[in-house]
Amino acid sequence: MVVKSFGQCWLEILLGGWMMIGTVGHLLAATPPIEQALRLVPVQKGVEYDRPTPEEAAKCVISPVKEGKLSGWIVQDSNGTLLRRFIDTNGDNLVDIWAYYKDGLEVYRDIDANYNGKADQYRWFHTAGTRWGLDLNEDGQIDVWKMISPEEVAAELVAAIAQRDVGRFLRLALSPEELRSLGLGPVQERALAERLATLRERFEKLLAQQNLLDPTARWVQFLGHQPGLVPAGTQGSSRDLRVYENALAIAESGGKHVQINIGTLIEVGQAWRIIDLPQLGEDQAAAVAGGIFFRPATAPAVRPTTPGGASEQFQKLLAELEKIDQALGQAQRPEEKASLHAQRANLLEQIAQQADNPQDRHLWYKQLADTVGAAVQTGEYPKGVERLATLYEKLKKTQDIDIAAYVRFRQLTAEYGLALQNPKADFAKLQAQWLKTLEEFIGQYPNSPDTAEAMLQLAMGHEFAGQETEALKWYSDLATKFPQTHAGRKAAGASRRLQSVGKLLELAGKGLSEAQVDLAQYRGRIVLVHFWASWCEPCKADLPTLKDLLERYGKAGFSIVGVNLDNSPEEAIQFVQEHRLNWPHIHEPGGLESRPATELGILTLPTMFLIGTDGKVIHRDIRASQLDRELRQLTADKLPAALKP
Repeated sequence: MVVKSFGQCWLEILLGGWMMIGTVGHLLAATPPIEQALRLVPVQKGVEYDRPTPEEAAKCVISPVKEGKLSGWIVQDSNGTLLRRFIDTNGDNLVDIWAYYKDGLEVYRDIDANYNGKADQYRWFHTAGTRWGLDLNEDGQIDVWKMISPEEVAAELVAAIAQRDVGRFLRLALSPEELRSLGLGPVQERALAERLATLRERFEKLLAQQNLLDPTARWVQFLGHQPGLVPAGTQGSSRDLRVYENALAIAESGGKHVQINIGTLIEVGQAWRIIDLPQLGEDQAAAVAGGIFFRPATAPAVRPTTPGGASEQFQKLLAELEKIDQALGQAQRPEEKASLHAQRANLLEQIAQQADNPQDRHLWYKQLADTVGAAVQTGEYPKGVERLATLYEKLKKTQDIDIAAYVRFRQLTAEYGLALQNPKADFAKLQAQWLKTLEEFIGQYPNSPDTAEAMLQLAMGHEFAGQETEALKWYSDLATKFPQTHAGRKAAGASRRLQSVGKLLELAGKGLSEAQVDLAQYRGRIVLVHFWASWCEPCKADLPTLKDLLERYGKAGFSIVGVNLDNSPEEAIQFVQEHRLNWPHIHEPGGLESRPATELGILTLPTMFLIGTDGKVIHRDIRASQLDRELRQLTADKLPAALKP
């Protein structure tokens, strides 16, 4: 099939009568032919979506659909499984979303966000990933990645090298505008600017010289230690910065595996960016150990970040790992999944044992511990607890404290998660034992990076049990000992929250409407600060009560300020508009890990603070059902007689 341009597709829609007339939801009587609907294809190439055979297409059905203010058509197969969805979102009677499905899940959509008849955004979903590309000049080519994960950056990089596509590579690179937004110190910003200025030229030279990746090469795996946080103040920086150092992509080309050292990746908004030229094969020796931001005081000799480099044995093990991962994705029976997880754990340990330096060995042992621990908690590999215990005992004997602590913490977490899965579990007893286990871990490994997380969980456990004195002790200890970690900052916020009653609450942030929202602007009024998210059912259950209270007590001096913790502002804006939440809402990236949530140590939703006219906290954890009585008392001198207590 020839892939049509978007203009051709749009013309075909118009000529086929794919327009809506009259009021929203009133569709043209002559529904477009099913053949025409299935002939449309995504603007972006390489999308894996369901494509019925001619015989299957003859049994498909196209139907009009109305979803609130949205109208359009859906295409389903003979079993009722969704194949396509074509929607008008703004009521102008023209389709502006073209969605494609695989196995009943939406995997991709073309979007006409400015409603001019041409796609300007492309998004991938579910099993297809998280990418979100913007087409600024509407020519069918992505100009900017608004959202892209490190793994997807690695895949795009492999494709750019294999297909000798300079533009595709440069879309992954940090732009000068993004560089300026990072808030780096002048020395680091200048150094990165110099790297970026010659990036195109150096990449073109790399393409002319490289012969390791042929045009059919494909991405296999992304490897890297956990991302690190470079705190504000480092070398004169003004903002925290999340980075990967020495990130690695594994590609398959001509039946062989090739390593590509990506180098440093920097998070900008919801996207990760490349800042330097990738290194292939022997050229990886040019990579700097420790990277740009995590440079050690004395750099060790540079080695590949995978055991054995691209040796034949490593390629064999990696190929086996890939096969197991594919099999896991297709496995259905519990015993089959458990067996595959066990094989995967054994394979990862073999790879780790072949590593000829501690950094590589730690990388593979961490992957082993993370994946086995996750498989235990999902119920797919219960015996993984024993596997982690055996690994821990082995590593403990090596006196390698860091990796032993890492494995131990995941072993303990997996054991606790497995115990909770027992339908006859005594939760109170398990929780008490879990807190004791955490204290023992902290005592055994006081300086492990995981100790910060253990201390946070211990403090949270005490708080949820109503033991606030103990919780405050652990929050305070954590904030003091690990102040630069996220757990440390969360603990400092929780301490502030628990001790906030009677104190001035300072809270400000970017609003959903872009304007700054500052609690200080509400001095002289009673304010409810409402931490919420659209995915939180108890939050949504409270909203009718809050709307009613605002209507009844608003003129008496009552206001609401929301702090939304959705993952994206688009989700929040849509929810606010649909439910007519007519009060300001702060929203910053990160959800429960965002700055506003971290600064007050928010752990559960909803969390509500009631603030007096002097700006001081009256209640730090009030419920919606308690507000009416409180507001009657606080506004008694301003209420009509019928509402006075």
